Amino acid sequence: MRLVSLNLSMPKVVSGPQGPVETGIFKEPVDGRIAVRKTNLDGDGQADLRFHGGLEKAVYAYPVEHYAYWMQELQRERMPFGLFGENLTTEGLLESDVCIGDCLKIRTAVFQVTQPRVPCFKLGIKMGDPMFVKRFLRSRRSGFYLRVLQEGELGAGDSIEIVERDAARLSVHDVHVIHFREGGELDLDGLRRAIALAALSSEWRTELEEILAQNA
Repeated sequence: MRLVSLNLSMPKVVSGPQGPVETGIFKEPVDGRIAVRKTNLDGDGQADLRFHGGLEKAVYAYPVEHYAYWMQELQRERMPFGLFGENLTTEGLLESDVCIGDCLKIRTAVFQVTQPRVPCFKLGIKMGDPMFVKRFLRSRRSGFYLRVLQEGELGAGDSIEIVERDAARLSVHDVHVIHFREGGELDLDGLRRAIALAALSSEWRTELEEILAQNA
């Protein structure tokens, strides 16, 4: 497992369907070692802190394995790392294998997995297709957010080590399916298991609690 690419961007204003939009989604690969802080990486930023960043979504990771799928799906010959707004393009950490609460060490920094990523309209702006947000969500290739347990530094090429596995073993993919079910019966037991995860972000816990309350 390794960090294939480290991608950063400060917020900037771009043209959106409803006018100018400030966003930090236009991440680009960087060289060298970067400091990891509690709420972000040095040289990186989020425009709307109501929905992005913060302690529970300080860093976003996306598996490099998904790039081949999207290149074929979108019929593109080339996709630069950071295309999906990820800070960390990773290898060997798929959503089906990584669980909420798992702790990852990269160089001297330690992270904890907190939730799958739910894209906003800004991903559609980045991809030049407002409908891409729904395609991304349906693909279940969500990537995952991380909280910073130990500040440190990292850089592209660093190895990634899973230093602790959450005992509940509820994967990022499992939690995504529990939330965004596509037909079929609601998984009430799965909802309860997900809500009980200590490492789950407060945002996702609230949403799952609301779904459970409406259907219990």
